[in-house]
Amino acid sequence: MSDTPFGFGLPPEEPENGDDGKKKGGEGGPANPFGFPGMGLPGGAGAPGADNPFAAMFGAMNPNDLGAAFQQLGQMLSYEGGPVNWDMAKDIARQTVAQGTTDGVKDTSIGVAERSAVEEAVRLADHWLDGVTSLPSGATTAVAWSRAEWVEATLPVWKELVDPVAERVGAAMGGVLPEEMQAMAGPLLGMMRSMGGAMFGQQIGQAVGTLAGEVVGSTDIGLPLGPAGKAALLPLNIESFGKDLGVPSDEVRLYLALREAAHARLFAHVPWLRSHLFGAVEGYARGIKVDTSKLEDVVGQLDPSNPEQLQEALQGGMFQPQDTPEQKAALARLETALALVEGWVDAVVHEAAKPRLTSADAMRETMRRRRASGGPAEQTFATLIGLELRPRRLRDASRLWASLTDARGVDGRDGLWEHPDMLPTASDLDDPDGFVHREQLDFSEIDKMLGEAAEKREQDGDEKK
Repeated sequence: MSDTPFGFGLPPEEPENGDDGKKKGGEGGPANPFGFPGMGLPGGAGAPGADNPFAAMFGAMNPNDLGAAFQQLGQMLSYEGGPVNWDMAKDIARQTVAQGTTDGVKDTSIGVAERSAVEEAVRLADHWLDGVTSLPSGATTAVAWSRAEWVEATLPVWKELVDPVAERVGAAMGGVLPEEMQAMAGPLLGMMRSMGGAMFGQQIGQAVGTLAGEVVGSTDIGLPLGPAGKAALLPLNIESFGKDLGVPSDEVRLYLALREAAHARLFAHVPWLRSHLFGAVEGYARGIKVDTSKLEDVVGQLDPSNPEQLQEALQGGMFQPQDTPEQKAALARLETALALVEGWVDAVVHEAAKPRLTSADAMRETMRRRRASGGPAEQTFATLIGLELRPRRLRDASRLWASLTDARGVDGRDGLWEHPDMLPTASDLDDPDGFVHREQLDFSEIDKMLGEAAEKREQDGDEKK
């Protein structure tokens, strides 16, 4: 996938112009007040064709590219929605999926046999999980998705995750103009907002479309990307994932179904967990600082006839996390929460799979490395908002949950999910034994004491009357 944050180019199915589409020379002067190369007024200095702005913008393109360029430019400049052009994002994601993965595997419709195999795997996985966790099933339905169906189903959650950061960048784009010019530059600011929405839309669409060719379910990044109550697997990607593992395909599918079903239980029956994770992401996003100096350079040199120029200019990224206590706390909260979720799933799935699947140990190690080493999902999110969704302490968290099972049993372990204040902290991951043997807080006793105190106050009040 592209490592370029928030750039935009022609949609993946269109040919690229490369250097042939760039405008050489042409300094901005009085006839070019905003410094856009090739946009001089008739008779102004610039490249050949400066007396015809459209020729200056598109003259270097061949006829086959011209229609596509006008179409994309029209999409960019006519957009009047929020900080991300999500229609463009969906179109580009679907185009990326249609092209197939780098190994030449194209997306296919899901057949009856594949749907039945997924449904059976999830049903059996849920049955196995019943014996190793007190949380009931969280999957009301099991679905087999094509890559295109994964894109359609997960875009609403990507919107929720990315919009807060895109809003910050959109505001920064409007702020790069001098204050005295902003009142006079309404049309230009509108164009910049539209182009900002297109920047995000193109990059997100490409990233999500590429990711659709790699994920195996709806919970690969530790966040619930799909609709509530659905355990989703992608048969085509599961086949690619297990191709070189030397593990029977039905065991690969069943192990991944266990992980998907375990995530579903956690997110369905821990009502505060989703908002806790998404809130941590948003809290981190609020502390991101946009490098406006780089943005000023990019806007000042922007050539509308060469969209790839902006993509190249932004390749180094423009997000800088602020080194503040609040930002560090938000990052620590998110990393710890992800580690606890992934560690719980890892421990519970292994307990269910170990006695039944000969490949349980190998599959566990494969998934741990995939998550901890920064797999495709983590790289995608890092590209989108400059944040790595990597459970860095997955192994520590998994050991802690396993130790809790031994010390307190399944009910005692899973009971910690009743309230966020009961969960282990980052420091507890450093000292798991200390946490496991620490006296457990009993919120029911606290509630009982508070209730008794309230009753006593009411009785005292009645006696005084």
